[in-house]
Amino acid sequence: MKFGKEFSSQMVPEWHEAYMNYNYLKTLLKDIIRFKRKNNPHHHGHAHHHHHLRRTLTLYRSFSGLLSTSGRKRHHHGHGHGGGQIGHLSDSDDDIEEGLRSAPILVHSASHGYETTFLMAAEEGGEYETVFFRRLDDEFNKVDRFYKEKVEEVMKEAVMLNKQMDALIAFRVKVEHPDGWPWEERTVEMTQLASDVASSVAAVTATTPAGARSMKVRAHQAHMEAIQEGGSSKAGKSDEDEDDDIVEKEEVNVVSNVVAGEISRFRAARPSPIEVLDRVKINHTKETPRSTIKSVLQVANTELKFSRENLKRVEDKLRRAFVEFYQKIRLLKSYSFLNVLAFSKIMKKYDKITTRNATKSYMKMVDDNSYLGSSDEVNRLMERVEATFIKHFTNGNRTKGMNILRPKAKRERHRITFSTGFLAGCVFSLIVALFAIIRTRNVLHKEGQNQYMNTMFPLYSFFGFIVLHILMYAGNIYYWRRYRVNYSFIFGFKQGRELGYRQVLLVGFSIGVLALLCVIANLDMEVDPKTNEYKALTELLPLFLLIVLFIVLVLPFNIFYRSSRLFFLTCLFHCVAAPLYKVTLPDFLVGDQLTSQVQAIRSVQFYICHYGWGDYKHRKNTCTDSDAYNAFLFIVAAVPYVWRLLQCLRRLFEEKNAEQGYNGLKYFLTIVAVCVRTAYSVVDEDHKFIWRMLAVIFSAIAAIFCTYWDLVLDWGLLNRTSKNRWLRDKLLVPQKKVYFIAMILNILFRFAWLQTVLDFNFSFMHRQTMITVVASLEIIRRGIWNFFRLENEHVNNVGKYRAFKTVPLPFNYDEDDDKDS
Repeated sequence: MKFGKEFSSQMVPEWHEAYMNYNYLKTLLKDIIRFKRKNNPHHHGHAHHHHHLRRTLTLYRSFSGLLSTSGRKRHHHGHGHGGGQIGHLSDSDDDIEEGLRSAPILVHSASHGYETTFLMAAEEGGEYETVFFRRLDDEFNKVDRFYKEKVEEVMKEAVMLNKQMDALIAFRVKVEHPDGWPWEERTVEMTQLASDVASSVAAVTATTPAGARSMKVRAHQAHMEAIQEGGSSKAGKSDEDEDDDIVEKEEVNVVSNVVAGEISRFRAARPSPIEVLDRVKINHTKETPRSTIKSVLQVANTELKFSRENLKRVEDKLRRAFVEFYQKIRLLKSYSFLNVLAFSKIMKKYDKITTRNATKSYMKMVDDNSYLGSSDEVNRLMERVEATFIKHFTNGNRTKGMNILRPKAKRERHRITFSTGFLAGCVFSLIVALFAIIRTRNVLHKEGQNQYMNTMFPLYSFFGFIVLHILMYAGNIYYWRRYRVNYSFIFGFKQGRELGYRQVLLVGFSIGVLALLCVIANLDMEVDPKTNEYKALTELLPLFLLIVLFIVLVLPFNIFYRSSRLFFLTCLFHCVAAPLYKVTLPDFLVGDQLTSQVQAIRSVQFYICHYGWGDYKHRKNTCTDSDAYNAFLFIVAAVPYVWRLLQCLRRLFEEKNAEQGYNGLKYFLTIVAVCVRTAYSVVDEDHKFIWRMLAVIFSAIAAIFCTYWDLVLDWGLLNRTSKNRWLRDKLLVPQKKVYFIAMILNILFRFAWLQTVLDFNFSFMHRQTMITVVASLEIIRRGIWNFFRLENEHVNNVGKYRAFKTVPLPFNYDEDDDKDS
């Protein structure tokens, strides 16, 4: 894989615009190549051929050990570009001499960042290279500035986490020793911690040049004191040496004062860690029904209760905060490494094209002088976070701690691919077999055909709706990955636990195979005279399958993608319990999926009625004759929209955002339209016309409102001032026609409800089949909506460089409240 593609694949998606624009700089280098070929094609070809020949000989002679350093220097001198070239920050006379001969640039610091002066601008084509270095400086200053800002943010967050750890340690002490911490144990602990601080400070200072020099000076002084007691240390030294000694002593004193200050400050702050709890309150986040009810009743209980249950809750919150914080540090480290490597690669390409020697000078600035290359805060902070997490959250078990901080990447297993393909083939074969049975045995034209469509078909169509939705989700994952939409971050999946499209297809095809086997077995038992008498067993097949799927879904064992099942059940429960839970993006996305599965929820209602008090043994549909069943048709149709309405109201009161109020109005109109359409389907013929007109009016209003919301607010499209006319500025799919096709399909599928009001009848299609087709179109529309909804969310995250989740912290300090107020 070429570096450009590798570089793009390794980027943090939300920081894409903050990385070096490698492809743009490559186009500038191509402009230089085109100019050289245009102005001197023969010389360029000869030089190009000579360059390849020289490179081959150099590789061979280097491998054989026959090439000396002096030979390389003479070779570069022979292909130099004359005098007047200034090197950058040479370390010796040889480097200065070589820089004067070969380096064509001068890199220096300016008010806005770093600036490169190209010293060969007077040459033919020099203006192209001047433009290249200007754009290179712009890219580097952008990267360096962004990196510095993010490191400052991380360091501020590290201070907050440090204060949280102080409170956690004090909380642990209070729980473990409710009557007080024994003085002897406290003294031993404080001495050990103080020595740890002294050693860590010394290690940090040793990593800096001045610190390492000071450590050497201290060792040298100790050695001299052991040999020369009472002798003068200034004997035989020049004035410059004496000045150096003064500077070194000052550096030693500074480092010693830093260490002593850290130890004294630590001892002053830590002898009684319980005092920290006097300035700390529990940070109650309204995420549970209990906390929500307390906030509504204005019952504020911030008193610290020192129980093991509260300690476990605090530790869980801080553990999540540390894991998320560590991921931030890893992303910053990756950002720095990739950009430094990209600048090195582009400079090497420049040297190769122009046969100059500018890489050494520019990369010396990047590695030694710039904040991007020389800053070591991220590495040191990463080590401290690892040490703290391992000590306080995994009881010193480094392997366990690093597995939590750095979860292993999920490996693509060949058996998943094979199983998915095998089950897909099984689904296709079973569908062909089903059509063959229906055609050869003329099932559709028998007297029980209408009875089968009114009873068994709604039962089996439930599995068709579920499989179709799963397949649409698998397609979404495939295209999200293809266009680099960070869906795992948006959904909040744990790293390495999210399902790929192959795993989702495997689940969908597995359910499809089981459902088709039950359908074929049902038809075969119905036709075969040997099994025709087993009516109860024949009718119970779909119920058995539903029970099996429900058991697999709620199974507590670590099989069948337990983490994904638990995540789905949690979001589903939050939707059902709205508005008692804090609304997150996965919660309201699951709620939106439920609004597209109204017919599937009605199928569950039919399961309960048909097998609860219906005559399923004789395949008779007595549910429609029940007033209670017809009343529940209204409730079941409206309940998913009611959940979404309650979620919008919760967000309206929490965020004070009027947009959530309008979103709630959208779902209220949909509830009215659905109820009116349901009433039209169950009323008698005398009132059909009135209810039809009401259904058309309310459904049209709701559909227009929902369509506008989908295209403008959820997808961010139809922007007249955008550089992409009628779309938006940032598009992930390069083919613009895809967006227009998606908008047209969304409008058409939104108005598919017209069939239920206008009563379109097709001679070749049963009414239940038509209902299933309309419900399937809504599921397909929802699948299309999902892709563009998350694409818009990802574009917003990119615009705000939002690559991290905000994790609530367990403690709240009094001084933090003072600052906020």
